[in-house]
Amino acid sequence: MDELRLKIFRFDPDTDQEPRYQSYKVLAGPSERILDCLNRIKWEQDGTLSYRMSCGHGVCGSDAMKINGRCALACQKLVKDYGGGEIVLEPLPTFRVIKDLIVDLDPFFEKVNEVRPYLISSDPPKEKERRQSQEDSRRVSEAIRCILCACCTAACPVVAENERYLGPAPLVWAFRYIFDSRDEQTVERLKGVDHPDGVWGCVNYFECTRVCPKEIPVTKCINTIKREIEKGKTKNRNNHENTKQ
Repeated sequence: MDELRLKIFRFDPDTDQEPRYQSYKVLAGPSERILDCLNRIKWEQDGTLSYRMSCGHGVCGSDAMKINGRCALACQKLVKDYGGGEIVLEPLPTFRVIKDLIVDLDPFFEKVNEVRPYLISSDPPKEKERRQSQEDSRRVSEAIRCILCACCTAACPVVAENERYLGPAPLVWAFRYIFDSRDEQTVERLKGVDHPDGVWGCVNYFECTRVCPKEIPVTKCINTIKREIEKGKTKNRNNHENTKQ
């Protein structure tokens, strides 16, 4: 084990005038997680340090933060990923800091809720699951990996400039149901994201795709929605022209 230095963002709005950075030294092996180092600091050095964690295995997404300038999960990133130098830990950008590395994610989840992230069907609930073909399932198989960690939204330059923009994660969830063969609200869902602060707010920076801990092709999903909207508009124009003739 080697000595590792972590420089951590500290800020308590109840007591601090301005944010600051505090440095800590811990012993850590190259295969230990950044989350392990944080826990060691909190349990052995400074119990006032605040951050979120839960499963510790990249499933819940609760320990998302900015690590050496890039949004990531502390439970997925290893000490050896950072070359043994100083590691800087900061809260997810664009969100209000509640304390230290904890940010207010309520606005994020409100935008997710705007896209109605649940199956809508007129069929009554079945005794077993609603079945679909393997081909239909594969179409949304990447999107369903989203764990709502908010890394993509925090990393998105458009979100930083426009607080009204839905953001990458909500649009991934919109994609998941727009292209789910069991859902009956495809047209309404497309209309719901067809506006400047919806799917058209994305200008293909690809930062969301780069930081996604589940390797979801986020930008590709958003562009696929755009193409589906355009396809629908083209179809409507053609139908209108045929009617006039």
